Amino acid sequence: MALLAILQYPDERLHKVARPVQTVDERIRTLAADMAETMYEARGIGLAATQVDVHERVVVIDLSEERNALMVLVNPVITHKEGQTVYEEGCLSVPGIYDKVTRAERITAEYLDLDGNRQTIDTDGLLAICIQHEIDHLDGKVFVEYLSPLKQNRIRTKIKKRNREA
Repeated sequence: MALLAILQYPDERLHKVARPVQTVDERIRTLAADMAETMYEARGIGLAATQVDVHERVVVIDLSEERNALMVLVNPVITHKEGQTVYEEGCLSVPGIYDKVTRAERITAEYLDLDGNRQTIDTDGLLAICIQHEIDHLDGKVFVEYLSPLKQNRIRTKIKKRNREA
C-alpha cells in the first residue's frame, strides 16, 4: 500500500468528472487500499479517487471509531433521495474549512463491491451525507461550491494565504 497525495482546493483537477470503472480488478483493489491508507493517515472518513488525481469512480468510506469498517464503492450511483438535512461538512481537499451544507436526509445508492458484485444500500445520517459528498467529488464538485460566492472567495483567499505561509 502507498500514501497518495490529496489534491487541495481550488486545484482544477478536483473539477474533472470521473469515468466509470470498466472492470473491478487487482488495479482497482490496489487503488482502493491505497486510498483507504491515505484517508486513515489524513484522519478522514471518506475519500474519492478524484481527490488523489485518479479520475475513476471509486470511493472509500469508514465512519467507525476503530477504523475497521471500510466500505469501498465502485461506480456509486444514488437512485433515490428523500427529505433534507443540514450538516456541517469538512473535506480532506479543503483542510480546516467547515460549513453547513443541505443534502438529502435519506438515500438509496447502488455500487459495485471489490468483487464486482452489485450492491444496494439504503441509509441516512452521516453515511448518507458522506456518500453524497464523495459522489459529488466524482462529479467534479467540492462541498464549498454549495456555499455563497462570498464564502467561496473567502475560503480561496484563506487557503492561498495559508499556502504562501507554508
